[in-house]
Amino acid sequence: MSAAPSIAPAGGEPLLLREDAEGIATLTLNRPAARNALSLGLMGALQDALDAIREDPSVRVVVLKAAGPGFCAGHDLKEMRAAPGREATERVFRTCARLMTSIVRLPQPVIAQVHGIATAAGCQLVATCDLAICTEDARFATPGVQIGLFCSTPMVALSRAVGRKAAMEMLLVGEPIDAAEALRIGLVNRVVPAAELDGAVAAMARRIASKARKVVAIGKEAFGRQIEMGLDDAYAYAAEVMTRNMLMADAKEGIDAFIEKRTPVWEG
Repeated sequence: MSAAPSIAPAGGEPLLLREDAEGIATLTLNRPAARNALSLGLMGALQDALDAIREDPSVRVVVLKAAGPGFCAGHDLKEMRAAPGREATERVFRTCARLMTSIVRLPQPVIAQVHGIATAAGCQLVATCDLAICTEDARFATPGVQIGLFCSTPMVALSRAVGRKAAMEMLLVGEPIDAAEALRIGLVNRVVPAAELDGAVAAMARRIASKARKVVAIGKEAFGRQIEMGLDDAYAYAAEVMTRNMLMADAKEGIDAFIEKRTPVWEG
């Protein structure tokens, strides 16, 4: 097991913590007093961690969690109001867009481990991750409409994670939904008691980490690409991916292991 904190502000705690064990990199948002609001500093630290993980073949799964009473309260509005000009505002949303697309395009699956609130860009973060497991008391919202700032960038991830009607209701009403509703509409995969959250996420991460790393990576990329295509293009692309996958050493090993009724030994 290894742990590597991110660069901290002068005299402060690290904005992001990283811990690695058994092929799983756990990234912890560490601005608990600010409900882990996505300041430029925190987004930069998270981006740096993802860039490093992308090139790290020892990492098979990423868990994204948060310190303190809530997961993430969205963008740091105090920071944004302190620099209200167009250039500064564009920088925030440009940084956020790069961060979210980096999660989508990361070869490793990312699991959001959610407790407390996940609002605005925090809800966007959950919707962007490949999987999400939350506590029974978790709450999700895209509340920007209530303060005159429609959640347009969270809308991109939300509308790709849940149905159109459910997404529009969250965006237009702006009120929180509970964990049970988040599960019903497909925003999260599992809802568990708070005491079971760590164990549930760890179990899911270990199950994924046990699979062939290169196969998981090719599958995650294919999922993201085909879902944006029309039906005919999606099938043509998926058939090409399946052909490439079938010719990989891990596919040959997996099929042989299945036939021989033994545990496969993956290439990497």
